[in-house]
Amino acid sequence: MNLKDRVAIVSGGARGIGLAIAQELSAQGARVVIVDAGVSIGGEPDRPRIAEEVASRNAAFVAVCGDVADEAVARAAVQAAQERFGAVDIVVNNAAIIRDAFIFKSDPAAWDAVIRTNLTGAQRLLAAATPAMREQAKAGRPPGAILNIVSTAGIYGNFGQAAYGAAKAGLIGLTRVVAHDLARSGIRCNAVAPFAATRVTESIQPANEAQAAYKEKALKVPALYVARLVSFLAGQAKISGQIFGVRGREVFVFSQPRPAARVVQPRERFDAALLAQLEPHFADLVTDLEAFSGDPLL
Repeated sequence: MNLKDRVAIVSGGARGIGLAIAQELSAQGARVVIVDAGVSIGGEPDRPRIAEEVASRNAAFVAVCGDVADEAVARAAVQAAQERFGAVDIVVNNAAIIRDAFIFKSDPAAWDAVIRTNLTGAQRLLAAATPAMREQAKAGRPPGAILNIVSTAGIYGNFGQAAYGAAKAGLIGLTRVVAHDLARSGIRCNAVAPFAATRVTESIQPANEAQAAYKEKALKVPALYVARLVSFLAGQAKISGQIFGVRGREVFVFSQPRPAARVVQPRERFDAALLAQLEPHFADLVTDLEAFSGDPLL
């Protein structure tokens, strides 16, 4: 996991999982540009200069204060990496906010804010960084890596998380596309779904006993385990297009949507009996909090 002389950009890198990732990358020898808007978990400004506060305590950090979904901020992060450290090798899309509401009570402004931060922000940063990453690879620099921090809410779904779940599911889709787009350059792109004590975890309002158990146990899981996997993937030269999960010492790889079964309908009509043959392959309607309510291994 030696990342000496590698240069990383971490969005949402001043707190929580983002900060743990930035610190682990630094511990492995990388230099890190932290991009952070300094907002609460709901997206309201609370500590607008927090990236500078964090960077002042680590000589391997440089701060960019601002919303990564703003194209100018994304470009500034790439420029800072190039001017201060000479390259951009690693991009970690971690910035996220959450504004939960049942779909029948949803607020369009809340939806737009979550999609903008959690999905559009990742696209903006990748659009700014990947041209430089490709040119570096062409010039002989070892190819870099992209890590998108997703969520099991984008895989399983959860009550009231239409915006958050949709954004994270979109980020999984973006991961796959970017992995294809950059394969010829040797640049890898993977997704990581974290389980750790974060502001997102603290905001969970359990809907049942299983979800309450999930929250209680998740709040005991340090973010370091997530950071270790991200650091490994940042330096690993072969893995791309995968979705991983980290819960303490457990590391998961998630299956991805592929046809599980097939029937062929007659030409003249729709035969419901044939469709019933697919039923044994249907996915359970279970939330991510219920699916991972067991004890984590710490």
